[in-house]
Amino acid sequence: MKKLIIVESPSKIKTIAKLLDKDYVIMSTMGHIKDLPSKKIGVSIDKNGVSIEYVVLDGKEQTIASICRQASTCDIIYLAPDPDREGEIIGWHIAQEIAKVAKKNAQIFRISFNEITEPAIIEAISHPGDLNMKLVEAQQARRVLDRWVGYEVSPILWRKIAKGLSAGRVQSVALRMICDREKSIRNFVPEEYWSITGNFAHNKAMIAAPLTNIGKEKAEIKDEKTAQKVVESLKKENYAIDSITDKVRIRNPLPPFMTSTLQQAAYNLLGFSVKKTMQIAQHLYEGLPLKDPSSPVALITYMRTDSLRIADTALQQVRGYINKNYKADYLPAKANVFAKKTKAKTQDAHEAIRPIDVNMSPEKIRQYLPPDEAKLYDLIWKRFVACQMKPAEYAQRQVTIKGGIYTFKVTGSTLIFDGFLQVYQEEEEGEKDEKIALPADLKEKNPLALKKVDPKQHFTQPQPRFTESSLVKELEKEGIGRPSTYATILNTIRARAYTALEKKKFVPTELGMVVTDLLVKNLPEIMDPKFTALMEEELDKVAHGELERDILLKDFHKTFEKDLAEFMGKDGGKKAVETEIMCPQCKKHKLAIRFSKTGEFLGCTGFPECHFTSNFTRDEKGTIELKEVEAPKLLDKKCPNCGKQLRQMHGKFGDFIACSGYPECKYIERKTLPFKCPLSGDDIIERAWRGGKFWGCSGYPKCKLAIFDPIEETPCPQCKWPFLTKKTNKDGESTLICVNKDCGYKSQQ
Repeated sequence: MKKLIIVESPSKIKTIAKLLDKDYVIMSTMGHIKDLPSKKIGVSIDKNGVSIEYVVLDGKEQTIASICRQASTCDIIYLAPDPDREGEIIGWHIAQEIAKVAKKNAQIFRISFNEITEPAIIEAISHPGDLNMKLVEAQQARRVLDRWVGYEVSPILWRKIAKGLSAGRVQSVALRMICDREKSIRNFVPEEYWSITGNFAHNKAMIAAPLTNIGKEKAEIKDEKTAQKVVESLKKENYAIDSITDKVRIRNPLPPFMTSTLQQAAYNLLGFSVKKTMQIAQHLYEGLPLKDPSSPVALITYMRTDSLRIADTALQQVRGYINKNYKADYLPAKANVFAKKTKAKTQDAHEAIRPIDVNMSPEKIRQYLPPDEAKLYDLIWKRFVACQMKPAEYAQRQVTIKGGIYTFKVTGSTLIFDGFLQVYQEEEEGEKDEKIALPADLKEKNPLALKKVDPKQHFTQPQPRFTESSLVKELEKEGIGRPSTYATILNTIRARAYTALEKKKFVPTELGMVVTDLLVKNLPEIMDPKFTALMEEELDKVAHGELERDILLKDFHKTFEKDLAEFMGKDGGKKAVETEIMCPQCKKHKLAIRFSKTGEFLGCTGFPECHFTSNFTRDEKGTIELKEVEAPKLLDKKCPNCGKQLRQMHGKFGDFIACSGYPECKYIERKTLPFKCPLSGDDIIERAWRGGKFWGCSGYPKCKLAIFDPIEETPCPQCKWPFLTKKTNKDGESTLICVNKDCGYKSQQ
């Protein structure tokens, strides 16, 4: 009996194949095979409901044909894409195609597994089910909502601001968070305050303690004059220890990872971007070769999850591991259980992220893994083992010192039992351990001598800008997005010209601020974080069968259509942001921020009477400063045509090198690849067009070779063309492709 298993990623094929017998053929859809059409909205709504049009994605015709050809010969077909909404829609789409060619009595089942192990796969095959149409409808609802916002709002932005702009239902809300934070930073007014530390002598030791109270009131000192007055008064008092409080402080282990916390920890501890973390986690989930290069081994459970649940078998295994490898007092009497603290509703469809086999320690397999995969596995393994260990314990002593109306307090902390810290150490927010050592012979009523008073000036600080880690944390806290969407949200924000990264922190561009202000003003509902979080909850209800897909979509569309119509009819002409800066050329009109294909610039509002333009920068407070245009830089290179010096120039497509003899000499230096065009033998040079830059044959128009994707200088293993191109999908998965139309070579990385 022939059996076919269809997975989502080709990387899983080898891992699964080694676990099953030869009756099974395993094939991959290589991600989605169908989607909404790219050149029209593909969604219609009427009194009968919502209709969705799907088309086969470019390049997937051959994939579908191959799967269907194999399926037509099989008796049982198992749909096994990833166990989430995206996986369910992939399974539904390929099932529709298979149904056209399957044998009359062929059976089609949906199976899913949280880990790629023999027990998990056998269990799934032994208990097959049907596609979950509620999950399919939830994915459709999300896709339609995103299509409506992106497809309907983006053209309005083209008309009102600049061509090529786009909006996204969730991404635009995340951008708003970044912009709101930037506004609060710009508007923040620092407030001065002072701290005072007293240095007290006790025998041969010194105790540094901050002033906490003046009388019964908290010591709040606003300026230097008050600080000096307090300092002089402090010097006149006699001091003694008023009280000593000893207690044991417990620090509990952190829960196992879920998607958001893994992304945050990998960013903070390893310096991995969210996108990189998910790519590496995907490799660990799908399987990597260890001792046997031909036999990949899956190392972690499914990495897109918002659950902290741990399977009983995994708990038994990790408790056994702790019992065997650590002293008896490191293992709690019963397993630790964790619950989420955020607004987002836990789906609990999967477990937390954990190693499949805890006995496969990082030390045992590090030598077989690529460096980054080894680092992430080490992090996941340690966090999981630590989560089932006893808390750390600190002996904490607080000493209160009094003199007259003044009270000083100092707390010292000593680690007395490391517990889970023996395996995993990561400070949570507000969990910094005290490093203050206090003398052991302190007693209440002991007199102390004030040797020095140290006043220090401080200023309040604004909230910091978002990093990838803190933005994911905020999105999760507000219930915006889901584990499968965080990486895509951040990728989209970074890819657009709406933000820039400065010291790994998101800074909105002028364009990002203007787009956000315009959307908040005209589409307040879709730009409201609370509404976006509510929509996530509604999508969850669709997935659970508690809400009809079309009811959700119709309710959204009713308000959205009304707001959109009003937005479309407002404010003709391009959006410009008027400033308070007077034009330095005509001295009659103010300057305004305008937008073009090459970015934002300042232009006189008196145009066309005045043609003044200038680049600009903003300081930390948001104040605009005009930027002088740099003169072209002469280079120590001669023009090969006329012999004059070449110079570095800047144009609308970026920097380039050209002859200083222009316009008499029009020579422009071209970047050239180190190999020739395989079609014509001519050079392959960098060219520019309105969409950016690409590589093209210098023999154009006779040879029309054009390459828009990044180039890998690796010869094609099939046809020996001198290079491959790398295409990366929205999930960050990369595929090497040969552009030789007669070859068709592809290899997923």
